[in-house]
Formats: sequence, structure tokens, C-alpha cells
Amino acid sequence: MEIEIVLPRESFKALKGKDLNALLRENLPKTEETLRAEREEFLREKIAGLEERLLEMRGLQELREFYEKALKDKEFMMAERDRLRKENAELREKFEEKRRELEKVHES
Repeated sequence: MEIEIVLPRESFKALKGKDLNALLRENLPKTEETLRAEREEFLREKIAGLEERLLEMRGLQELREFYEKALKDKEFMMAERDRLRKENAELREKFEEKRRELEKVHES
């Protein structure tokens, strides 16, 4: 694995003549700690995003369930409306029949 380190010109000049391997070994634990902290922060942000998405998905699931229940209720209400229309038509027909019979009785 190749790692590239970029330094400002002044820092590079200050390192001239020093043992770079020793300097790198000395600073490696600090670098690893920094990378671990950055990774943990990245993962925390990812987790927060995923938790937010999960809440949205739960909200969508609740909305879907509400919608499905509303559709069932609508179907039930339409069936009930049709049943009542038929019943009303039958009652109207019986009423008209009785009225006609009564008119015949009064005419005679």
C-alpha cells in the first residue's frame, strides 16, 4: 500500500536532514488514533442517517397501513350504500304497490 504525504514547502525544508522513518514511527500512533476517531465520526453520521431513514420507512409503513384500511373501509361503505339503494328501491316499490291498491279501493 502506498501512502502519499503532502507537506507545505516550509515544513519539508524543516525536515531536511532528519530521520524521516523515526519521525513517521513516532507520529504513527497519533495518526492511527486520528483516523480511528474520524472513522468513528463517519460511522456515527452514517448510523444517524440510517436511523432517520428507518423512521421515515416506519412512517411510510404506517401511512401504507392507514391507506389500506381506508380502502377496505371505502369498499365496505360502497357495498353498504349499494345494499341500502336496493333495499330502498324495494321499499319504494312496495310503497307504490300499496298506494296503488289503496287508490283502487278508494275509486271503487
